[in-house]
Amino acid sequence: MTTMTDTRTLDTPEASLAYDVRGPLPTADGRPPLFLVGAPMDASGFGTLAGYFADRTVVTYDPRGLGRSTRTDGRTTHTPEQQADDVHRIIEAIGGPVEMFASSGER
Repeated sequence: MTTMTDTRTLDTPEASLAYDVRGPLPTADGRPPLFLVGAPMDASGFGTLAGYFADRTVVTYDPRGLGRSTRTDGRTTHTPEQQADDVHRIIEAIGGPVEMFASSGER
């Protein structure tokens, strides 16, 4: 089964955040969407993993300044608080709650 990907953008005062929704919202089975989050990587790094969850609605995003997300604040640094705020904004935009799988490549 092939799941269509709906690419969306959420504008904040400091950034434009690109995120993808694979599957229906609200979900067809009532389960929360699965939100796949990674750092320092964008949504493209989760394409294969998302494919293993064809029975779930999966959400991925590009953190501000990475991939398709842009920054308007002129900064190049990231803080955990800022990342968390962006994730919360996307969860609110899709109607949360979500189940989350997170990965970090930072040391």
